[in-house]
Order: sequence, then structure tokens, then C-alpha cells
Amino acid sequence: MRRYSQRQSLSTLSEINVTPLLDLAFVLLIIFMITTPLLESTMNLVIPSSGAKNPPINRSQVQTISIDRTDTIRFNNQVLDLATLTARLMELRAANPDVAIVIRPDRELPVQKLIGLMDAVQRAGITKVGIATRAESK
Repeated sequence: MRRYSQRQSLSTLSEINVTPLLDLAFVLLIIFMITTPLLESTMNLVIPSSGAKNPPINRSQVQTISIDRTDTIRFNNQVLDLATLTARLMELRAANPDVAIVIRPDRELPVQKLIGLMDAVQRAGITKVGIATRAESK
């Protein structure tokens, strides 16, 4: 039988193989990269509520803006472009500060178009804004 010398075994013990450590580090990195977005999107929200009731809105003060999927804007059934609508809303707000707007978007309207319409209402200074929806039938 051969015996290995003490020197050879000491020299092999001093070498550390870092390849498995790097593999482990990359696997952990990939796991964290995959799980982090999932943690952010599964957040449970509790929407705050208020004890104060909203004052009732007079039906005569409610104006309707409709927008369809072809980006045609109708203000009280009159076809307008966005600049004319903003001017008309500013005039309406000057005449009646308590005016309320109901926006009726098409179901397949891109969200960005709806946001642009809401920006026009905000530029006019109108704060009472609602979006008309319909309950889904099951």
C-alpha cells in the first residue's frame, strides 16, 4: 500500500473550488428575480372609507361626455374635438361651478384615450367627475 505524504494532502485542502458557490449564487439571483414581481402584484388593498356623505347632485347640473372606440367625443350628443370640449367645459364651469360630468367610455376604448379625456375635464377645473359603468350579467 502506498501512503500519501502529509504535504500533498495539505496542498489539496488549501484549494477551494468556487464554481459550486457561483452556481448557487446565480440560482438564488434567478429565484429572487422571478419572485420579486410576484410579491408586488399580489398585494391586498383595503380601500379607505369615509364617514362623511357626499352631498346630493342636482340632475340638471349633470352633463354627459361619451367617447367611442374610434375616438369620437360627444358632449350632450354633439360631436366635438378635445380642444373644443375643453373650452366648452371651461365656459360651463364659469357659468355653474357645481357642474358634474359623467364620462361614458366605450368598453374597448384604450385607457390612454380615457385618461386624455379626464385630463381635459381636469384642465377645465371640474372636480365632480364620474365614469358610467354597467354591471356584468352572470
